Amino acid sequence: MKGQRLEVTHGSGNVFRDLGHANADVEQFKAILAAEIIKVLDREGLSVRVAQTRTRIAAADFSRIRNADLGRFTVDRLMSIINRLGSRVEVKVRIRRAALVEDRLPA
Repeated sequence: MKGQRLEVTHGSGNVFRDLGHANADVEQFKAILAAEIIKVLDREGLSVRVAQTRTRIAAADFSRIRNADLGRFTVDRLMSIINRLGSRVEVKVRIRRAALVEDRLPA
C-alpha cells in the first residue's frame, strides 16, 4: 500500500450532493444552522434543559440537533431557535445553473 497512488476525488462542497441526496442544498443548510445552534450551546455552556428554559423549545429538540437528527426540523424552525438563543442569521443566496449529467461525464 505504501507505494500505491491514491485516487483523490474533490467534493462539491456539499457532502449531501456528493452522496446523491435529492434535497442536498436544504440538508446542507440545515446542517450549517444546527452547527451554529450547537456552537451557541457550547459557548454559553447551556445544557439542553437550561436551553429549554431559556427558549421554551423542548429539550428533546436540542438533543435531536446535537445528534444531527434534523429530519423533523425545517430551515425556518432552526432559524427561529437560533433567534431565541439570542443570535441572528444572515443568509446570502447564490444561484448557479445545475450541471447536467452530460456536463459531468468525461469526454
